[in-house]
Amino acid sequence: MAVTFSDLHTESGLKSLNEFLVGKSYISGDQISKDDIKVYGAVLKKPGGDFPNASKWYESVSSQLASSFPGKAVGVSICGKTAAAAPVEAAPAKEAAGDDDDDLDLFGDETEEDKKAAEEREKAKKASSKKKESGKSSVLMDVKPWDDETDMVELEKAVRSVEMPGLFWGASKLVPVGYGIKKLQIMLTIVDDLVSVDSLIEERLTVEPCNEYVQSCDIVAFNKI
Repeated sequence: MAVTFSDLHTESGLKSLNEFLVGKSYISGDQISKDDIKVYGAVLKKPGGDFPNASKWYESVSSQLASSFPGKAVGVSICGKTAAAAPVEAAPAKEAAGDDDDDLDLFGDETEEDKKAAEEREKAKKASSKKKESGKSSVLMDVKPWDDETDMVELEKAVRSVEMPGLFWGASKLVPVGYGIKKLQIMLTIVDDLVSVDSLIEERLTVEPCNEYVQSCDIVAFNKI
């Protein structure tokens, strides 16, 4: 049975997640799964002390992701207006979820606060002609060097130097290929309407100046968030 969450950047969304995780370690069982990664990507930061179950789950997923990507992280802050705009666009998704009899309703009875928030979203939706916000995707990519003499530190710097609206680089690690050669495996999040992975590879990562270090790139995994 499908599980539906919405507005995970708000207190009401985190409250529903926290209640769902009572007595549970992960979203869909006793081990981390793609469901956890998908929900984790929608939670902007570690939930506070008011959401102990969600906070414990977030810590667990974070630690397992960190162990999978042992590369040195320098720290990244993601700014923008996405969180502010999301409540306006969340209503259609929530209504669509309600139409599916197979979905699990995690939100229980509607409170006065929920009704007020829904009314405000409807007013904002009618008053705005803003295009519906694009979805996001999580991508795992292999970046291959020319040979075993390629400086992998400089290769990663070159990759991360590529900046585009809607492109956010994530964790990375070096993976042995053979004959002393290693490849860079890196995660990235993209806004679908702003970034094409094919264009990113063909027009930015495999041309100057990146092609001094990068021979080719392959998409290992591509998941909608």
